[in-house]
Amino acid sequence: MADIAVIGGGAAGAAAFGELLARYDAGTVHWIVGQQAPGRGVAYATGDDRHLLNVRAAGMGVFHEHGDDFIQHASRQLGQVKGTDFLPRRLFGDFIQAQVGARIDAARRAGRSFRIHPGSAREVMARAEGGYAVRVGADRWLDVSQVVLAIGSLSQRPLRTVSTTALAGGAYELDPWRLDRYPRPPRRVVVIGTGLTAVDTLLSAAARWPHAELLAVSRHGLWPFRHSALPLGPYAQQDELNQALLASDGPAAMLRLVRRAIANASETDWRSIIDGMRPINALLWQRLTHTQRRQFLRHARWIWEAARHRLAPASGEAIYQLQEEGRLQVLASRVLDVDGTSPLQLTLRERATQLVATIEADLVIQATGLDTAVAYGAHELLAQLLRDGLAVADPLQLGVSAGADGQLLDADGAARRGLYAIGSLLRGNLWECTAMPEIRAAAHRLATQLVEVGTTDASCDSASEGS
Repeated sequence: MADIAVIGGGAAGAAAFGELLARYDAGTVHWIVGQQAPGRGVAYATGDDRHLLNVRAAGMGVFHEHGDDFIQHASRQLGQVKGTDFLPRRLFGDFIQAQVGARIDAARRAGRSFRIHPGSAREVMARAEGGYAVRVGADRWLDVSQVVLAIGSLSQRPLRTVSTTALAGGAYELDPWRLDRYPRPPRRVVVIGTGLTAVDTLLSAAARWPHAELLAVSRHGLWPFRHSALPLGPYAQQDELNQALLASDGPAAMLRLVRRAIANASETDWRSIIDGMRPINALLWQRLTHTQRRQFLRHARWIWEAARHRLAPASGEAIYQLQEEGRLQVLASRVLDVDGTSPLQLTLRERATQLVATIEADLVIQATGLDTAVAYGAHELLAQLLRDGLAVADPLQLGVSAGADGQLLDADGAARRGLYAIGSLLRGNLWECTAMPEIRAAAHRLATQLVEVGTTDASCDSASEGS
């Protein structure tokens, strides 16, 4: 038994499945995709072309040897496309499906075995003789030797300050991608959050309800920074800075080094310096103690997210235009309470003055971004893995605890042989692991490792049968 199960139908699952299809001959590769279109997940399922990638076209690809395939694909759809363009996320979702389709065709020609399951994985049980039994849907079981969890972002949990009355009333929306549930135009829409998800939500809301008043609320009231219109040159002293960062002690020292580099390099755009840290971001995170990671999350996370995960220029311009027209207001406030039915009553504390005020909203949309708190979520499979001790939550609720290779740690702190994760579930171990450049590199490494282990296991099984 040397079958492999990849659980998750988003981009990370597609990358892992496609990498395995290209090289795994020792058994069947199962891809358990859930109910959504395979490969798109939440990130690329949008049909709104206002939702743009925040990586240039030249940097987007599904597999390790991606070349300029996406640019060619996009050019066939849109006409001439440049590698510097920021293209619709929908288009990349189409590309993922096309790339996986090509890998499937190649796997068929090579005689490789695979299955795609449209149901959801409900359980992963450790087998006494090794490997795992994976339950798909109500009663279908798969016997596999290795499992890859590529589950992606979890469903949003309501903020603790939202009352059960507000949730039951139907005017508080936890899924920012489902604005089509509200055919009746609201007069005032409040979006909680000012990150990338909130930007997309506001752009859709502005187009869907052209006469609605829009408010965005977050603690700092700041949008992500924008990408430059054209690629920037590298920072000449990046290697020296990265070495100094790796030798520093804690987030405060790192921040001082970055600020000093920006101040002393007046000829270099600060964004080049941040981008030049990308190869060492995971190493920097792994060198922090638990206390230092907590300090970073509390004090510096917001500015890092805004600087690292930037807006496409067109998205930033569209938000600026909405503010200039007076259709969108941004509040730097903490949400103290959300109650009522329709309209909802939001109690806010303003950051600058600490004054408390209450406003009304016909619709409140929670767009606070990625949720990785597996211990508090309602994901059936993850809850079962935690309950059975096959996985443990990261102590800072950044996914699950895992080793450097993505192998999960169990309740005893031991590595669970054959049980791996990829993507956002590894944020506690890697911090930066959700963008496509990181995902495709991780999928390539993981597939190489799984092929080696699976081939060895299959050889051992054959030897045992022949003895």
